[in-house]
Amino acid sequence: AIVDGGKGVAANCKRLSAQEEEADAISYEVMQAIRRSFITPFDRSDIKALSVALDDAIDQMNKTAKTVMLYDVTKFTPNMKAMADKIIVMSDLIVEGLPLMRRVGAHSARLHTLTGELTRLEGESDTLNEEGLRALFKGATKANALDFIIGSELYDHLEKVCDRFEDVAHVMNDIVIEHV
Repeated sequence: AIVDGGKGVAANCKRLSAQEEEADAISYEVMQAIRRSFITPFDRSDIKALSVALDDAIDQMNKTAKTVMLYDVTKFTPNMKAMADKIIVMSDLIVEGLPLMRRVGAHSARLHTLTGELTRLEGESDTLNEEGLRALFKGATKANALDFIIGSELYDHLEKVCDRFEDVAHVMNDIVIEHV
């Protein structure tokens, strides 16, 4: 919703920040729960790694929103919007995959497919990032160098969100490999 731009950007950034705080609380609860649980669906260290990777992803989303607010950005390029769309799809895939992790062996084939799709989407985001930067450079430097600097920073943050989701996929895949 942030990259839809316009007057709603600040409210959407604020909402994302609140969701990041909720995610931090959930991450803390997960760590407490694995300390108290005698039996876990997979190794405690794997649960911690997965929780940390998820936290890193939402932290990076929040950093992106903070950058949007810092520079008062209300308009976004088509490639930024396309990268945000990839982020939504990636998050939906992770939402689908996390409950399957409770029974890794029974769901290994689907988890393998999901993690492969996450990796593919991250690769597509790399291409969008490169094309977007190229277009930004060709257009912005002639008109306003500051637009290029701000735009390139936003692209960098969006790419890092996709990278963090790919990190989640790698952790999930490692757990699948270890338990199947």
